[in-house]
Amino acid sequence: MTDDPFTPPDPGTAAARRAYAALFRIAERHAADDAQRARQTHPAVLAPHEAVRLVAFLLSGAALPADGEPEVDRADITAALTLLPRARAELDEVEAGLITMARGRGLTWQEIAFGLGLGTPQAARQRLARLSERLPDAAPGAPATTVPDADPAER
Repeated sequence: MTDDPFTPPDPGTAAARRAYAALFRIAERHAADDAQRARQTHPAVLAPHEAVRLVAFLLSGAALPADGEPEVDRADITAALTLLPRARAELDEVEAGLITMARGRGLTWQEIAFGLGLGTPQAARQRLARLSERLPDAAPGAPATTVPDADPAER
């Protein structure tokens, strides 16, 4: 980033800084002590999906603020919204990995489709292809994650 006011900021750098600031803000305001951190999966580190969930739970009343904890404000909500793409990417990666491991363990596309609540094996394969395209390592136009292919009878 440059201090030159006439040079447009790099969008990727700006987004990364916003995501860091969003995590820091929510952690500082709503995960500042042991009791507050106990509400999350990993008490020492606030993950993006946990920060989003925490703000949503505090807003909805599903989690109660600790004594002295500040009320969720507009900036907290904006911070949580900033983290949604990162949280979604984490879940996409977990889902793609789980589908790939399921195929590796011999589950059929029909079984995977059933588990995902999809109607057809084709829908499950398409889901994996879409997830794989969105993963950070996927090069533009790269083929989907390699998984053991279906038996011809399964198609």
